[in-house]
Amino acid sequence: MVEPIIKLESVTKRFGSLTVLDELSFEVKPGEKLALIGPSGSGKTTILRMLMTLEHPSKGHITVDGDYLFHVKRGDGLAPASEKHLHEMRRKIGMVFQHFNLFPHKSVLQNVTLAPILTQNVGKGDAEKRAMELLDMVGLSDKAGAMPSQLSGGQKQRVAIARALALRPKIMLFDEVTSALDPELVEEVLNVMRRLAEETDMTMLLVTHEMNFARDFADRVLFFDSGHIIEDGPPSDIFTNPTHERTKSFLRKVLNAH
Repeated sequence: MVEPIIKLESVTKRFGSLTVLDELSFEVKPGEKLALIGPSGSGKTTILRMLMTLEHPSKGHITVDGDYLFHVKRGDGLAPASEKHLHEMRRKIGMVFQHFNLFPHKSVLQNVTLAPILTQNVGKGDAEKRAMELLDMVGLSDKAGAMPSQLSGGQKQRVAIARALALRPKIMLFDEVTSALDPELVEEVLNVMRRLAEETDMTMLLVTHEMNFARDFADRVLFFDSGHIIEDGPPSDIFTNPTHERTKSFLRKVLNAH
């Protein structure tokens, strides 16, 4: 049996009186490409934000790569993890957000090299060599000297993907990475993600409203509603033969909207 690289056990997340995730449990195998789909507000982005330690669970446990994310073992029990532990765990995970979050006053090359130099003590020359390889992979090696303000939205998002990859994470999280883009720019970003999925053994979690892309990209699809997993299976099952009425009505709406 392969140990899961991500495991959620009875995870609940509340914001005040609102329960966003309700006793959620699931596992992700190393190298798996997982698409999280469902209506807005169903808890999908909250899961990614917890994996990035931007949100803490209200209860339950998350393990990543064999270690507890928010806890450390102490005696027979668990104690809250230190900031140092969270920082170490975070290094295993890269995330690409909906809004690119590039540093506006740094060039494309500087945006991609900054984190490896600062957080992983990578030498400037090595960081720049790796950055150029990644920019080449996302089709932007000619933009290394450009400033973010000179790029289209699709180009910015491709730089953001290169930047996340520069830290060599084991797990990549993509949160609605095309939803802020003009329709004609969506495909260039999805093409980069397709290549990543095909050419790397990285574990990838994708929150998306692009159903056709989710179908192509994912090994497995989770359909969420109101903080629960309603369906979990291969894309061929979820998209062509969903069992739950809730999934059927959601897919009817989003597939007819395109």
